[in-house]
This record gives sequence, C-alpha cells and structure tokens, in this order.
Amino acid sequence: MVIMSPSSAFLPVLERIAAEIEAMPGRGRSADYIPALASRDPRRFGMAVAELDGTVYGVGEWRQPFSTQSITKVFTLALDLAREGDALWEHVGREPSGNPFNSLVQLEYENGIPRNPFINAGALVVTDRLHTRTGDASGVLLGFLRAESGNQDLTFDREVAASEAAHGDRNAALGHFMASYGNIGNPVPVLLEQYVRQCSIEASCADLALAAGFLARHGIRADGTRLLTRSQAKQVNAVMLTCGTYDAAGDFAHRVGLPGKSGVGGGIIAVVPGRCTLCVWSPGLDERGNSVAGVAALDRFTTLTGLSVF
Repeated sequence: MVIMSPSSAFLPVLERIAAEIEAMPGRGRSADYIPALASRDPRRFGMAVAELDGTVYGVGEWRQPFSTQSITKVFTLALDLAREGDALWEHVGREPSGNPFNSLVQLEYENGIPRNPFINAGALVVTDRLHTRTGDASGVLLGFLRAESGNQDLTFDREVAASEAAHGDRNAALGHFMASYGNIGNPVPVLLEQYVRQCSIEASCADLALAAGFLARHGIRADGTRLLTRSQAKQVNAVMLTCGTYDAAGDFAHRVGLPGKSGVGGGIIAVVPGRCTLCVWSPGLDERGNSVAGVAALDRFTTLTGLSVF
C-alpha cells in the first residue's frame, strides 16, 4: 500500500492504475439499449483527479468528452436540494432499491414514491421538481456544470438525446405512473424532454471531477460560494454511497469505499470528502450497468492510497 501525504500528487498512482487497466482482460460491453452508445469501444479508458483547489490531472483519455447519463442525477439532486431543502425527501426516498435502475416494481407498493434519487423514477421526480422551480432544469444543470468545470463548451448531444427519447417507453411509464399519484407536477412529455437532455450532456473526466468538487468541499462551489449546507452535502454523499451504482451499491462500497455515481455511458464519479474528487471513464459495462474498468480503477485507487470513508 502506498500511503500518500497531503502534499503528494496522485499522478504516479493514476499512471500505475492505467498500466494495470491496459492489461486487464474482459472489460464488459457498451450500453446497447441506447443505440447511440452501442458502438463505443469498451477498451477506452480515462481517469482524472481534482483536488480541492481546482488542480486537476489525469491519465489516458481524461479530456475526452463522453455521455454523462446518470452521473447528472447527482447534480440535479444537489441543485434541487439547495432550492427546497428537506421538503424534497417527502417525494423521493433515500433507501437502496435492490432492483434495476428502470424498475417499476416498487412504485405501486410505495404509492408512487421512488426509493431514491438515483433510480430512474427518483431522478424523474428530482428533475420535475427542479424544472418547476427554474423553468429549465436541463439548462440550469448545464450552466452549473459549465461554471464548476470552467468549460463553457459543454453541451447536449442531440443524437444521444434523440436516441434515448425514441427508446424511452419505460421512463414514460414511470412518469405517468407517478403522475397518477400526484408526484409529478409537469406534463410528462415536458419532463421526459428535460430528462433526456439532462442525460445527454457530454463531459470529460476532467470536467466531471472538477464539477463534483463541491461535494468534497462540503457544499462549497468552485467560486467559494455555498451551494449546500454541510449537512446537505453529507446527505448527497451518503445517498451516493448507498444508491449510486444501481443495484450493485453494496459491492461498490465493499470494493471502493467511497461515495460514487455511475452512468451507462461508462463514467463514474467518486468523492473523497475533504480531499479530492475523481472521475473515471470506460464504456464497457457489467450486467448491472457499471463500468467494469472504472470500478476496478477506483478499487485500485483506494487500495493504493489508503483513502476511503472507512
């Protein structure tokens, strides 16, 4: 184990991880249920670390934009929580679901209240509530990501958004079902448009590691202003740890030991509170929708550095 002092750079560790990942066989398969993502090469890899002061560095394709997908759920959660506070938790839970991310099973038993903000049903509720408060949830999200990453070129991928919209029957069913319980305030077609735009944002490992920095800084944005209270930042990190990697959250916590959020574009963000944020990208997924190489890389990072929340 390499125990690193607070002044040490993480780059040698990242370089070691990249070499190990390069030799790793069997890296899963790209998300084929979204046609626009199906052709992504599962062997591509990038990883970045952003320190609290905004210093960022990485290895591999760490500046290559990719489809953020469900990673954006973390940011919409934070943006809405900052606006409405604990009232949000009356509409979405904080418990692991134990079911696939697009499951309808639990909603009927639980009166249209999703288990957590990171399954699709919960993310739809959060986006709906943010849209009610802002009039443009996806636009507010994009503006936030641009500001925190310092990259004004971040934008929506229209091809991916159109591909998801054309294959979004399950999300439409979730939206209409929750609307029947009064847990969706906007017209479902409007919500679905906002949601697919949100998920279609392209960003790099560097962009996302920087954008997630407020969670390592206990709610403080890159410009020094406060987005979340310290308690709210703790809440977001806690839900990431217990619910952030679909129905594999327990295994992720066991292996990595950090709050994390994955997306089916192959990205994963992770937070070391008070120290740094990470983002890793490799499009090859396991059967539960998490990047095979990404989880392995984060596992090695916490093993080599000794950094985790445990």
